[in-house]
Amino acid sequence: MRRFRRPKSIPLLEQKPPSLPQLSPIPNPTLPNPPQNPSTPSPTLTLSHTSNHTHLLNFIKTHIKNPPLTPETLLHFLKSKLHHHPTFTHFDFHVFNWASSIDSYRHDHSTFEWMGRTLAVTDRFAELGSLLNFMVSNPCPCSDGIFSCPRTEPIFQFAINAYCRVGRLGDAVSAFDSMRKLIDGKPSVVVYNIVINGYCRNSQFGLALELFKDMREKGCSPTVVSFNTLIKGFFRERKFEDGIEMAYEMIEFGCKFSNVTCEILVDGLCREGRVLDACELLIDFSRKGVLPRLYDYYGLVEVLCRKGNSGRALEVVDELWRKGNVPSLISCTTLVEGLRRSARIDEAFEVMERMLEESMVPDIVTFNCLLEDLCNLGRTVEADSLRLLSSSKGLELDGMAYTILVSGYSREGKRKEVKVVADEMLDRGFTPDLATYNRLVDG
Repeated sequence: MRRFRRPKSIPLLEQKPPSLPQLSPIPNPTLPNPPQNPSTPSPTLTLSHTSNHTHLLNFIKTHIKNPPLTPETLLHFLKSKLHHHPTFTHFDFHVFNWASSIDSYRHDHSTFEWMGRTLAVTDRFAELGSLLNFMVSNPCPCSDGIFSCPRTEPIFQFAINAYCRVGRLGDAVSAFDSMRKLIDGKPSVVVYNIVINGYCRNSQFGLALELFKDMREKGCSPTVVSFNTLIKGFFRERKFEDGIEMAYEMIEFGCKFSNVTCEILVDGLCREGRVLDACELLIDFSRKGVLPRLYDYYGLVEVLCRKGNSGRALEVVDELWRKGNVPSLISCTTLVEGLRRSARIDEAFEVMERMLEESMVPDIVTFNCLLEDLCNLGRTVEADSLRLLSSSKGLELDGMAYTILVSGYSREGKRKEVKVVADEMLDRGFTPDLATYNRLVDG
């Protein structure tokens, strides 16, 4: 905590334009002539370089009628009047600067914040820098007491984020340093994260690590965003072991993994061809109980199956499933397809059964393909049991499923079972006429 002296009013620009003779407003009988305040400088002094400053002067006089000027009236004018004017909207910073030259007037956090956000979103970064410097010399009146203004950090945070967005890291760091001098205590971890991310995105990873170290030394606890940013930075620098080590540092620090953490690690290792390392990492995280319950490891399953390693995919899914990390429907479907392509029909059948028992209803195409695989192996009874289970779980069977079962039973010479399935097929409207039904029953 520190006490600020009330500074003298300092103009926002170091040099004011030369004084000009007072210009008479354009005659307009519909506009009232507001009373003049001798202590208020004329807007022409700071707006005289504009081509239509006389019109702007009239516009200001029309909407700011009651001196003395206050932050509330100026903010209302900027937001509600000037901002929507097709000709004068880009003179907002000039009006802001004119107001700062009035001895009886002092900007507060409301005008600072609106002006800062407006300059940032319109990419007027030179003016934004001038505004932040002005805030350093002329803090908000809230800072006149023991504590600094609580809106100072959010104002600087928005500006820092804008600088980092366009790669102006020098300006971002300068603003960050200025902010630290103005606020009470240490900066929030959110601001640190923004600057760290800016360094990483602009290939200055060493500086990101230094800032991370400084943050921890200053007693600011990193968040999952901090760790994710650095892990991604390590992987971008192809320092995979360092990135993995940072993940284990997260565990020691007690910071919970997010889905994004796992995606950065798994996707990064898979892109590098280290798919088996990604498997081991996920299994270890699961055993340590740090894997997010809702993390979808479909990407890993898909890569393994595409590379013909559906057996390892099954091991990963089984391990994580037993630990409570239930796979998504698409992960299970991908696994079943991968096992089928590898002729591992028994495992595919077991996964499908487990899916249905967990009320995960597969798509009808994958289901029918597995039915056909079983029937082709002379295991139509198992295929039919799968049909009954799937029906109880809400899967809408189609005519193809029944046709596959009828054909399977027919090849096995089980006429009684053929008739049962064909009758149900007829009841559900999948046999168009009696002749078709008879052909099915006769095999």
